[in-house]
Amino acid sequence: VLVTGGGGSIGSELCRKISSLEPKLLIIIENNEASLYAISNELLQSSATDNCKFVLGSVGNVSLLRQIIIKNNVDMIFHAAAYKHVPLVQNNPIEGIKNNVIYTRLLCDLAISLRVKHMILISTDKAVRPTNIMGASKRLAEIIIQSFAEKEISNESKKFKTIFSMVRFGNVMGSSGSVLPLFQK
Repeated sequence: VLVTGGGGSIGSELCRKISSLEPKLLIIIENNEASLYAISNELLQSSATDNCKFVLGSVGNVSLLRQIIIKNNVDMIFHAAAYKHVPLVQNNPIEGIKNNVIYTRLLCDLAISLRVKHMILISTDKAVRPTNIMGASKRLAEIIIQSFAEKEISNESKKFKTIFSMVRFGNVMGSSGSVLPLFQK
């Protein structure tokens, strides 16, 4: 199992839950060194951690992702890597679109070409009728996932098909980017 953005608030919780299920191997890729360090220390202190790999890197690094997926025979990708702070993405739209949209597309292409069984996008409630660039970028990521899913389903000549799906989270208590801490303050 590969988790992109595994050091983030949602990604790290996914990693905790996945690790507790004792997968053959859990690979966590994160571009924030401090976040990767934190989740690696936490998982290394738990009992089922001999099955974890921690990779410092970007989801935009296609050659790194290709190497990880091939070398480790990845069956499932949870794509949690995203820029999700509305004001920051609003002020840095190119980076937000690159990270949330372009990199999602790159990962979908890799999933199909390398025969990954499942790819799950972690999305946000901000993608529903988006009113800002971050929400729009996540909605575009959802549309990409949907289009890949439809293409895989409709291609009857393919024997192997990657299953694409997604889930939307709302304001998750304790997650970074949630509006709840702002309200509490």
